[in-house]
Amino acid sequence: MLTPVIDEDGAPFWEYAARGELRVQACAACGELRFPPRPCCPHCGSFDDEWRLLSGRGRIWSYVLPHPPLLPDYAAQAPYNAVLVELVEAPRIRLVGNVVTAPDAPLNSLDPTRLRIGAPVRVAFTEVDGVVVPRWLLERG
Repeated sequence: MLTPVIDEDGAPFWEYAARGELRVQACAACGELRFPPRPCCPHCGSFDDEWRLLSGRGRIWSYVLPHPPLLPDYAAQAPYNAVLVELVEAPRIRLVGNVVTAPDAPLNSLDPTRLRIGAPVRVAFTEVDGVVVPRWLLERG
């Protein structure tokens, strides 16, 4: 399984994820949310930032079911999904992940026919190779 490369700008995202919180970097000067994290606000140029707690709710903006050839660690889990989730509080921010049936479920736990563009999802966290990562669960509704 591939694990994220944690850099200085993104380290707080992963620290909050380890606590079960979905937080996104925001400019402390103009208030704009931004992702991926970076040192300078692309809107006003400020270097001051803060990390805002979000609800963890979103909608599937896009998805794909990868087809072979796949990396060896992923081939055994095919078919699985890779999704872009648009966050409810920040529609310009989209996070990559997987929709699963439970936080610790395998990547292929969800029947791919259940995926739909616009389907509501909520974040769930699980540990993968020592890093807590966000995954997504379909919301009822």
